[in-house]
Order: sequence, then C-alpha cells, then structure tokens
Amino acid sequence: MARVLDRLGRGSYRHRWIVLVAWLLVLAAAAFGAVSSGLHLSNSFSIPGTESDRAQALVAERLGDQAAGVGSTSASQAQDVEAPASARVVVAAPEGESYLTGTGIQDVMTALAPVADAPDVAGLSDPVTSQAVAPDGSVLYVDVQFTVALDDVPTATTDALEDAASTLEADGYEVALSGGPFTEPLELAGPTEALGLVVALVVLVVTFGSLLAAGMPILTALLGVGIGIAGVLSLSAVTDISSSTLTLALMLGLAVGIDYALFLLSRHRQQLADGMDPETSAGHAVGTAGSAVGFAGTTVVIALAALTVTGIPFLAAMGLAAAATVVIAVLVALTLLPAMMGFAGERLRPRGRALKQAEHSREARNRWGAFVTTHPIITLVAGALVLLIIAIPALSLRLGLPTAGREPEGSGDRRAYEMLAEGFGPGFNGPLVVLVDAQDDPSALADAVEAVTATVSQLPDVAYAAPVAAPGATEGADAALVIVIPGGAPDSPETADLVHAIRDARPGLEADTGTELWVTGASAANIDITEKLADAFPVFLLIVVGLAIVLLLVAFRSLLVPVTAVLGFLLTIAAAFGATTAVFQWGWLSGIFNVDSTGPLLSFLPILLVGVLFGLAMDYQVFLVSRMREEHVHGADATAAVRLGFAHGARVVLAAALIMISVFSSFVFSGSAQISPIAFALAIGILFDAIVVRMTLIPAAMTLLGKSAWYLPRWLDRIIPNVDIEGAALDRAGSHAAPAPVDEVPDDTHHGAHTAHGVHAAE
Repeated sequence: MARVLDRLGRGSYRHRWIVLVAWLLVLAAAAFGAVSSGLHLSNSFSIPGTESDRAQALVAERLGDQAAGVGSTSASQAQDVEAPASARVVVAAPEGESYLTGTGIQDVMTALAPVADAPDVAGLSDPVTSQAVAPDGSVLYVDVQFTVALDDVPTATTDALEDAASTLEADGYEVALSGGPFTEPLELAGPTEALGLVVALVVLVVTFGSLLAAGMPILTALLGVGIGIAGVLSLSAVTDISSSTLTLALMLGLAVGIDYALFLLSRHRQQLADGMDPETSAGHAVGTAGSAVGFAGTTVVIALAALTVTGIPFLAAMGLAAAATVVIAVLVALTLLPAMMGFAGERLRPRGRALKQAEHSREARNRWGAFVTTHPIITLVAGALVLLIIAIPALSLRLGLPTAGREPEGSGDRRAYEMLAEGFGPGFNGPLVVLVDAQDDPSALADAVEAVTATVSQLPDVAYAAPVAAPGATEGADAALVIVIPGGAPDSPETADLVHAIRDARPGLEADTGTELWVTGASAANIDITEKLADAFPVFLLIVVGLAIVLLLVAFRSLLVPVTAVLGFLLTIAAAFGATTAVFQWGWLSGIFNVDSTGPLLSFLPILLVGVLFGLAMDYQVFLVSRMREEHVHGADATAAVRLGFAHGARVVLAAALIMISVFSSFVFSGSAQISPIAFALAIGILFDAIVVRMTLIPAAMTLLGKSAWYLPRWLDRIIPNVDIEGAALDRAGSHAAPAPVDEVPDDTHHGAHTAHGVHAAE
C-alpha cells in the first residue's frame, strides 16, 4: 500500500494541473446537482416501527383530513416540504386587557383580514370556534394555511403577515409569527464558523512558520467540504436530508480535511528540511503519512457508517453523509495536496525559524513526553481521576429532542412557544393524542371515548383531556381522538411518565371497551424516539469497541495497545458526556457558551458522539503509537520507543487537535439547540482525548507495560495482515534518492545512533 500511495503522490505532483482541474470539475458537477435538487432540507425526526409512528399512520388512514395537525406541538413543527405549508400567529393582549371581554378578538381578526386575500392563502382559523383563546384571556392564536409548499410561499404573503403583526404591535399587542416561512433556517456558515477557520490558520502558521504552507490545508479542506456538502444536498431531491446532517458533514469535513493535510504537509516539510528533493518528498509523504491518513480515515468512515446498524433512518443518513465527506477529505489529501506541493515546489522548504523547528523534531526533543514516561503512575492516576470527576454530571444525563422552547432567544418560534406556555400552560406545547379504534365494533366508539377520557383525566400530571370532536358526529365513524394536555412541558420527565401511564392503563381500557388504543402526538413521538435510541446505544457501543480492538490489533500487532486505547476512549466519552450535561442541561457556564435555555440533551447525541469521537480518537492513536511501534521494531527499548515516538508526533498531533477543537467550537455559538450540543461535545471530547488520553495517559500506560505492550502470540501474528501504516516498505525498497531522514523509518545500521541521540534529547 505504501508503494502504491508513493506512486500516487508522485503522479499527482507531476500532473498537478490535471489533478487540480479534475477536482474543480467534480466540485462544479456536485454544485450543479445541489442546485438542481431544489435544496430541500427537513428537520423532522421519526423512527419507523415505534408505537407513535404506527399510530400516526393509523390516524391519517382512518381519519384523514379530520385529524390534520392534531397533536403537533405548534405550527413551528417541522413540515413536509412537499405538503401545503402552515404558519401560526400568536397574539398576547395588551397588559391589563383580556380577550374574554372587549373587542380584542375582533381587533386581531381585522388586522389579519388582508392576509386572507393574500396569494396562496387557503384560509385562517377562527380562534373562537377552534378554542384558541387562553382560559385567562391573555393569549390567542390563529393558524394560517397555505395552498403551496413551504418553499413556494410568496414573499407578498409573508409581507402581509408581517404588516398585520406590525399593525397589532403598534396597538400594544405582542405578536409572534412562527412555523412555515417564519421558522429561521439553520445557517451553515457564519461569523463564528469563519472565526474557527481563522484560528485554524493561526495554528497552522505557528506550526509551519510559513503562510504559504499554512494556507494549503485550509484551501484543500474547503474544496473537499464544498464537494461533500454539495453532494449531500444533491441527494435532498430523492431523500430527506436534515440541517443537522449537513452541519455534521460540514464540521467533520473541515476538521479532518485540515488535519489530514497537516499530517501530510508536516512530513513533506520535514523531508525537505532533511535535503530531499520536492517531487520525491511528495511521493514519500503520501506513502508514509498518507498510509496513516488512509487508515485513520477508514476508521472514521467505518465508525460513522456503523450508525446504520441502529436501524434509525435519520441517524443513518447523518452517518453516511458525514462518512462520504470524510472519504472525499482523504482523497483530496492524497491527490490534490501533493499537486499543490508541486505548484509550491521549493518554496515549501523550511527556512529560518521553521528550519530550527524541523531540526528539533529530528532530534526528538519533548519535555512533556519525558515527564510522562518518567512519572507514569502519577500521570495515570491524576489523568484518569480528572476525567472521572468531569464525568460525574453524566450520571444525571437526560435525553430528548429539542422543542421550540430551545430555539435561539428572540426567534418567532421561541416567542410563540413561551407565549402559548404562559397562556395555556406548559403542556399545551406538547399535547398527547389517544386514538380510539373501534373498527371491530363502531357502536362501542362513543362509550369507549367517554371511558378513555374519564380514565386519562384521573392520571397524574393531566391538565386537560377531551375528545377532539364529539364521537359519532360523522355517521359511521369507527375511530376518534382524545386530546390530552400534560401539566408539564413536552421535554419534562413528568410528560414521559404520563405517556407510560396511559399505555399502562391501556390493557384494562381495551378489555372494558372492546376497542384498541394508541398513543401518539409530537411529545409521544419524541419520547419513543429517545427510548429507542437509548436501547440502541449499548449495542452500538459494543460494536464500536469491538471494531476498535480489531483495527488496532491489525495496525499495531499488539494485544495490549488496543485495550489501553479503548479504555482511554471510554474515559473520553464519559468526560465528554459529563461536561456537555453540565453546560447544556445544568446550565453551568451557559453564558460563555451562548446557551440561553437548558434541557435534555439530544436523544441521538450519545450514539453520534461515540461514532464520531471513536474515529477521531483513533486518528491520534494511529499517528502517535505507530511511530512508537516503528522505534520499537528497530531496536529501541520500551521506554525509549515511547519517548521517541511521542516526540516525533506530539507537535503535529497537538496542532491537529487544536485545529479540530477550533473548528468544532465555532459551531457551539450558533445558538441552535441541535447543533450547539453536538459541536460542544465533539470539541470537548477532542480536547480530553488528544491532550489527556493520547498525549498523557497512553504514553504513561505504555511505559508501565514495557515490552509486554508489544506482545502478540505467534499464531496470531501469522494470520494478521501487515498493513504497514508506517510506510517501512518504502525505505526497504529505496524509494528515494536522498538518504532516509531521521523523521522516517530508519534502517538497522543507523538506528543505534538515532536512538541514543533521541533518548538523550528527550531526557
């Protein structure tokens, strides 16, 4: 593999114009596909097979238009991009006034009258007949139904709604426009994301000491991300693509794209500093560091693709989209980057301060590595204790899906949610729906609805329960709905308990009434999704841990190295969960991280975090420990091998981690209830894993293990393939004319001097 990659690197260097034009054509084709798709994004989450999903299908089948919108949290609930859109106008009466008296309702409807005549408006609901006036008369809402899909709502119509809102506000009313065209779309790139790239550029400039070298990873990563994002958007024409899917692909594509280019370019510049000619160095960098990039990228892709085993469509889509973006990042790094090296030529050869840095790297100077390996027991205990303490908040971790109450402060959806909660009670934003199915005996429907309503009304935390319409109003009806308003908010533990209480009461009710009962509604669906994801998490974690052990066994040909890597990964995950819980659920440091509302963490965050962090953690494990193994294979004693390998890789791994942290952190301040916790968990997870685990605990553990760290039974050694991620085959084959630099795999005749010098410098 190393020889193949070496030829690929050389070929890309020589034919740089062809490579550059080819990638630009791929970008153009992907952009054309994205534009042609219509750029439809969906924010709905569903899991086929849950009770709420089956019940919702039954409601649509049995009641059709009679049940349209029943059980939705509000008009801000995600809408099918192809179905007619809707919006909701929530109006609070001026202070001291009530809709129960005076002309308030008439004033509102008069202001909204022009909206009924606006283009593509099917009609407006009547707040009196639809019982949309709060019991205390403080708030009412009017639903606006359009005849066209969300993306086709005319600007003139939204302007008419905004003008009506302005008129009411001028009269002292408080108005919130929510749902449909008034739901703020997620911004994939903004000032904070740009700041993340600036920080990454600064880290690269410090690392390379050259603006030209620092700009190359940014440019190649942006091109790879552009292709990946455009490709994902192209698929939106044939399948649901959520904004979360797109943002995850963007975050990962940027982070790994910059990191992989950093690993390759740092090897290239080290070789140039050692006197190698640029073309040979480009090929050798792709053959050596490129092998590690390919292996590391493969672990990320496999971990992300493993999200498909959960059987959850939207999570599988997120994993596959992000995996595809990572594949593109790897291919760009292995082909376009050496082409860019060809354009830069000798200008990438280190000079001045950068040359001194290269000399330090050659001499394996690293004080931290020496300290960690000198005091391994203290290091292990202290590092593990710190991570375990940070993990404590994870013991109170709660999961759920975000409601409109978690939207950015000041948004229409957030204001509408809060106004409705204040006027109608917190449970109004999360109604439950009980489907009473009397298909076998339609005559029993009326009595069954009455019995269900009476029983449910007596359950704890029920604010209100009543039939949606009088049973039997439609002749021959064999199904009806009972609406249940919880006393708690949609994402509260009490609402989840209520859903289970209704389902626990179901067997007795079904036996007494001779009907079938189903519980659905937006809140029930969110609870079902959360519980199914929680059930899938242990299985997924076992798959990832097993995968890690197998991959690392092949990569390092050791039994204990994979075990230490996995234990470190588990500490990382626990600490990342703890820190994320403390900030987004407990509200610690919420002002710093732009968290204006706390609540349960995303239900799919644990699975997503494990899948993504596993791949990224293995990146650092591969780049650090592969160099340690290289030193050990060539004769260094156990401690010297750890010190030398750490010293050669630590600087680049630290820079890579800082870049990844800066990219992920830039998304934390988006204010999105979906994206911010994911970005924070990834950023803090990378911080813990790269700095505490890979650069502290792993060297300490391997020092304590000594020679046994590299033990592998002979029978296992014979059957495991040799992937040569260090690229040693290139040196054995004499693939370059210049003498092998110390930074590369040395042959046995030079290794003694290398080891002695390196250990002396490390100490």
